[in-house]
Amino acid sequence: MRAETQSHVETIRKSLTLLGQRMDLETAPHRLEEFNAMIEDPDLWNDPAKAQKLMRERQQLIDAIGTYDRISTGLRDNVELIELGEAEGDTEIITEAEASLRELLELAREKELEALLDGEADGNDTFLEVNAGAGGTESCDWASMLARMYVRWAEKKGYKVELQSMSDGEEAGIKSASYKISGPNAYGWLKSESGVHRLVRISPYDSAARRHTSFSSVWVYPVVDDNIEIEIPDRDIRIDTYRSSGAGGQHVNTTDSAVRITHLPTNIVVTSSMKSQHQNREIAMNALRSRLYQLELDKRNAAINAAWDNKGDAGWGNQIRSYVLQPYQMVKDLRTSVETSDTQGVLDGDLDKFMAATLAMKVSGKSRAEALSED
Repeated sequence: MRAETQSHVETIRKSLTLLGQRMDLETAPHRLEEFNAMIEDPDLWNDPAKAQKLMRERQQLIDAIGTYDRISTGLRDNVELIELGEAEGDTEIITEAEASLRELLELAREKELEALLDGEADGNDTFLEVNAGAGGTESCDWASMLARMYVRWAEKKGYKVELQSMSDGEEAGIKSASYKISGPNAYGWLKSESGVHRLVRISPYDSAARRHTSFSSVWVYPVVDDNIEIEIPDRDIRIDTYRSSGAGGQHVNTTDSAVRITHLPTNIVVTSSMKSQHQNREIAMNALRSRLYQLELDKRNAAINAAWDNKGDAGWGNQIRSYVLQPYQMVKDLRTSVETSDTQGVLDGDLDKFMAATLAMKVSGKSRAEALSED
């Protein structure tokens, strides 16, 4: 067996070991039997929230077992085919089996990273906010580019994207936008994107064609499950209604339908500017519950808590990624040093490379060099 192929085999075996540990392979069949017995209880759906949680956990276990079996079987079958091809001198069999192993390796790496998404809220849907920093039109345009980048990323993942609110820039772009992104592990994948993003380019709004540096911030927090209780007393909030800002003309709202909720103890402000005031109030309250839940998660993680407390303005500090379009093409993550010259691909939503490296560092404790070597 060629050295490269042997390396692939060993990497897949290591991934299988991790997957087995994460789902506790020895007890998995017994736990699945217990789940199957519980869903047959006629009183299960008397508590819908509990029933839905049970069904999710059962499906996650079924998916984990299925993934493990698929990779394990694929590894065994292809190794046997390579050995058969080598014994018979059949290079066509060997080539096909090696190609299958490479595909299996990509699947194993993907599932290994997903297995690391076992934080308390990693499996939840998520809210994502983009806010323009200082810099006027330039920053507003950059915020619009970032918002598009994340929407494209989510759509490629097959996630559902719902616009919660948007405030247009004075001349171009957006001052801010908020989205709800729904799909498996949406928060787990996106949580590492919180921070300040820096853009360097020749400004299309500068008649002298000078190079400009712009900043926008991205903040991500999980959608709170129905079974998580977040108490918000009425005395702790102030609710304001206002007229939504838009592009003008026939699209300008004539009623104060947008809703802004301020949480007085923390000074957290959430908004929603869809058409229905009733819908906006519900959306904003859900967003507030999620923000408060995020604060609770932060308190349990000193590093995250420090980042939250010190996040400051969208400027030179607190940067996580730099996007340089001129004088050269480069996107570089400042935490992992992962970089690419395919700037257009990144702006079109190719972000998995950066997310995976950051996830490997934060969750599995791998060093920067180890994270880069796996790329």
